[in-house]
Amino acid sequence: MARQPQDLLHLLTRAERLAARRIQSVLDAYDCSVEAWRVLDLLSGDEGRSMTALAEDAALPAPTLTKLIDQLVDQNLVFRRVDPADRRRVLVQLTPRGLRRRRQLSRAVWAEWGPASPGLTEDEEGQLMPLLGRLSGALANDVGRGGGDKEGTTTTAAGSPVGRAR
Repeated sequence: MARQPQDLLHLLTRAERLAARRIQSVLDAYDCSVEAWRVLDLLSGDEGRSMTALAEDAALPAPTLTKLIDQLVDQNLVFRRVDPADRRRVLVQLTPRGLRRRRQLSRAVWAEWGPASPGLTEDEEGQLMPLLGRLSGALANDVGRGGGDKEGTTTTAAGSPVGRAR
């Protein structure tokens, strides 16, 4: 029996929503949203990221990211600075407090999530991650050829393409 595209989309959407809900239950103790955690994680180890790149990688619309960055600035977790290479761009970077907070949140999520995704062994997760990467890459290539909305494509912090449903 042939699978329909909507079957895969339904499973991916359901898995993403349930995973986000599980992570959010951990982050609630720290008064942090999944989006804020994702942004803090994307900023780790960098000398700063442009708002455009951060919006793409966090899969957030620019106005939503701007509002979130404003909140993180108010909490002294990130700061903005002018990009020395292009003074028209603004870079966002973790403060020392933001770096500590990111580590704290990562430890809490790791304690809940563990070495493998819930319900999967490490071997199964090791098989799933490359498959999802290939699927994301294929979808991103399809978008690049005019097969969809290019704005709906983003990449992970590791540079792997990720398609975003709207």
